[in-house]
Amino acid sequence: MAFSRYKDISSVLQEFQITYTEANFMGELEFAISDYFRDDLETVLQDGVPNASEFSICENLIYPVLKEVWKCYRSNFVLWGHHSLIYDENLSGFPEYILAKRSLLGKIVFDQPYFLLVEAKQDKFTEGWGQCLAEMVAAQKLNDELGFTVFGIVSNGKYWEFGKLENMSFTQNINRYLLQDLDQLFAAVNYVFKECELQLDAKLTV
Repeated sequence: MAFSRYKDISSVLQEFQITYTEANFMGELEFAISDYFRDDLETVLQDGVPNASEFSICENLIYPVLKEVWKCYRSNFVLWGHHSLIYDENLSGFPEYILAKRSLLGKIVFDQPYFLLVEAKQDKFTEGWGQCLAEMVAAQKLNDELGFTVFGIVSNGKYWEFGKLENMSFTQNINRYLLQDLDQLFAAVNYVFKECELQLDAKLTV
């Protein structure tokens, strides 16, 4: 897979001439987490083995968080898991998760990607961000809009890091979010979903 050949952010910055900055740009938009979700996650953490494998981490720790927030935005977006993202032979592969616009042709038709999540396999966040930024570049090119902000998340289930690509500038959020601080994490993920929705609304009103 071509995305995986990028081992760090620097290699992507140099190849595509993107500038790099660090800032705490993330907002936090409060999200009401159900008691059922809290209890279920606690059961998985206490009695399960959610980090037994890469697939386990995705299915037990990452996807449930994304899915819970996505439910509130499902009229506008589809949350795709392990779906191919292809721009050209250098920018192609299978992101763990993609939030894409819901197509007018139906939910099974892949449309514009708004944010991507990459799992930090073996806790290798440096490699995870190289891959994620390459995927964000692909999404930007597929959308054919430089003014369009693409969001990226890299997570090992426990830690969640955020970034955004605007025009030819990538900003990495300085602070990371923790699964153990569930309310704060959900507020951050909800913020990204809302930003995507605002962009979609802005496009529809043009």
